[in-house]
Amino acid sequence: MRRKFLVLSLLFSVVLLSFSAGSFAAGSEAEEGKEDPTGFIMHHIKDSHEWHFVTIGHTHVTLALPVITYSGDRGLEFFTSSDFQNHETHKFGKEYAHNGIFIDDHDHLGRVDGGSILDFSITKNVVMLLLVVAFVLYITLSAASHYKKNGAVAPKGAASFVEPIVIFVRDEIAHKSIGPKYKKFVPYLLTLFFFIWTGNILGLLPGAANLTGNIAVTFTLAMITFVIVNVNGNKDYWKHVFATPGVPIALLPIMVLVEFIGLFTKPFALMVRLFVAITAGHIVILSFIALVFIFESYSIGVLSTIMVTFINVIELLVATIQAYVFTLFSAMYIGSAVAEHHHDDHH
Repeated sequence: MRRKFLVLSLLFSVVLLSFSAGSFAAGSEAEEGKEDPTGFIMHHIKDSHEWHFVTIGHTHVTLALPVITYSGDRGLEFFTSSDFQNHETHKFGKEYAHNGIFIDDHDHLGRVDGGSILDFSITKNVVMLLLVVAFVLYITLSAASHYKKNGAVAPKGAASFVEPIVIFVRDEIAHKSIGPKYKKFVPYLLTLFFFIWTGNILGLLPGAANLTGNIAVTFTLAMITFVIVNVNGNKDYWKHVFATPGVPIALLPIMVLVEFIGLFTKPFALMVRLFVAITAGHIVILSFIALVFIFESYSIGVLSTIMVTFINVIELLVATIQAYVFTLFSAMYIGSAVAEHHHDDHH
């Protein structure tokens, strides 16, 4: 099993290097005859209004995505990213524009006349999010359908994959971290784990979007946990925040301030931990790939392939660990909010 895993990782690394060969020039900016690896890396980890897969020769294989904008005087406008054409303006320099709306080198939209605009476009990360949701729905509904038809029998197909994870999240995360009231929160924790784990794994594929490495996504997940924790917090939870038991009156204002700030540092830690772990892994992999095209050396290519293979193995572990950690800490925060505290003296 280990040999098969290493062979698959090696093949995956070779494919990733081959895939990146054409993409390096497309995602980097030439300066004094040298390619800029920063542009190549940022091109792969940032969001975009088009989905670039590979460059073959001078041909860019991309998927044009819907661009949806709104402005007060123009209303909603719909077109695709392929409609942007090279356009010269005296104010913004060389940009790509369509019908008075331009897109700059940082993939930000604006109006040529300087007016305000809201961007509701279906970007690469949005498409990736929909793909992740569709995949999670498919495997979970397939497992549910299996049990609905056959009852409590040995799992097969998608059910054999889903059941161990469901049992693990229910018993080892939800029950142990939340306590007797855990059943109410199991559906959310399962959704959280499957969504993050699937996003992490699919994000490692060549050409995939960096969904869970997008801070807007991790912020949203953290805020959902924040809302669930504080909406379900009981009187003991809020008493601990605003009138911490056993604290001298002189220190109570300080403790209240610390506990109140802690309400926001917990989701902030959830957001940053997932964002940094996933983005850092992608940057490291892409950095080793960029070395091949910077030095143009066979020895560097072999060394980079070995390192990319090793990092890929680590990233597969990190993808699972980060999904587990985010779900575990969410469960722990929920558990602290719903737990019943008894302050009776015990001998």
